[in-house]
Amino acid sequence: MSQVTIQQLLDAGCHFGHLKRKWNPHMAPYIFMERNGIHIIDLQKTQAKLEEASAALRQIAKSGRRVLFVATKKQAKDIVAEKVTSIGMPYVTERWPGGMLTNFPTIRKAVKKMSTIDKMASDGTFNNMSKREKLQISRQRAKLEKNLGSISDMARLPAALFVVDIMKEHIAVSEARRLNIPVFGMVDTNSDPDSIDFPIPANDDAANSIAIILDVVVEAIKEGNSERKLEKDNEDQQQQQQQQRGDSQSRKSRKSSKERNRMADDEEVAEKKSTKKLAKKVKKIEEDE
Repeated sequence: MSQVTIQQLLDAGCHFGHLKRKWNPHMAPYIFMERNGIHIIDLQKTQAKLEEASAALRQIAKSGRRVLFVATKKQAKDIVAEKVTSIGMPYVTERWPGGMLTNFPTIRKAVKKMSTIDKMASDGTFNNMSKREKLQISRQRAKLEKNLGSISDMARLPAALFVVDIMKEHIAVSEARRLNIPVFGMVDTNSDPDSIDFPIPANDDAANSIAIILDVVVEAIKEGNSERKLEKDNEDQQQQQQQQRGDSQSRKSRKSSKERNRMADDEEVAEKKSTKKLAKKVKKIEEDE
């Protein structure tokens, strides 16, 4: 698993919190000190919590399940889109559609609508429409792509949520908690770490801070995917070996069966010959008498 040092976290500015008057008392265990009216985050706690969260995400990826990344704030959206695309996980960087988790079937219908519009464009249905209808449908497709394009391949609810700034994404967090979906997130000094399952105390406003945390998280998920692929390859290899052993045993069984049949036939022939010889001897004795 990728390790990050305290010096790297320090250089990225992960230790800067909010003003003292904006703090959340539940963040007290993660605050190191106050300087010039600003809380400083304890980076040793950040390092420990980041390792704990990365280990859990690695296991989720290893099991073949998906993690949904949520970051709609300006500083984070481009970073999340770039890094998460490389591991093939879904993400939301535009407005969070209310009910995306709690009303997931409706969201899936909207995603299917995108596929329907694409099909209309490919099969020539657009050619029979007026210019105005084409424009309206194209605008609708662009809007759906902007809001839901990154989750178009998410066929079921995610196994976990990773959130940058749980204060801003409080709707996503509340939906996940309602469905008992574990939530991982970056928590600043103005946030409540008790509201999520795996808090990572860090500056969630600086681009460098967000990037270094995501680097570690993405690397952990990559390792989980690699381990899953390796296990799957080993299972396939074992199945092939078992099949080959089974075929070999089947051939040996057929061969031994043929040998037994041949031996039985030889014994039957020998018995018939000895019977004929005995009959001849008896007949000769009878003739002599």
